[in-house]
Amino acid sequence: MPALKAFIVEDSPVILENLVATLEELAQVEVVGSVPDEAGAVRWMSRDPNASADLFIVDVFLRSGTGLGVLQAAQQLGVRARRVVLTNYATEEMRRRCASLGAERVFDKSHELDDLISYCAELAETAEPQATRPAAAAN
Repeated sequence: MPALKAFIVEDSPVILENLVATLEELAQVEVVGSVPDEAGAVRWMSRDPNASADLFIVDVFLRSGTGLGVLQAAQQLGVRARRVVLTNYATEEMRRRCASLGAERVFDKSHELDDLISYCAELAETAEPQATRPAAAAN
């Protein structure tokens, strides 16, 4: 079974390295790229919004820009890949804001990492080619 292709937007090298290793080992995820900032994520998505990744994992606070900007750009570009947020700032308000920008789930880095791994493993098991999924509605 092919691995789920993920792109990660995370500015902490330590978190990124550990997340990549864990996802690739435990959840049949192939990390196809990563960037530490909003501008890099938008450039990457703009190249080919629907052929590069099945899943975007986005932090809220980045080296420059925000994960909210990444989510908004994904909506505007019509990115079909699933989008989730992994953050230390998983308040109810932040969860609502992320959901309104197209994030399927928000995971707290300090308490819900196992939930993210399980979510990714489930996606990998039931992966449907993203080209057949409808695009998220752009606002």
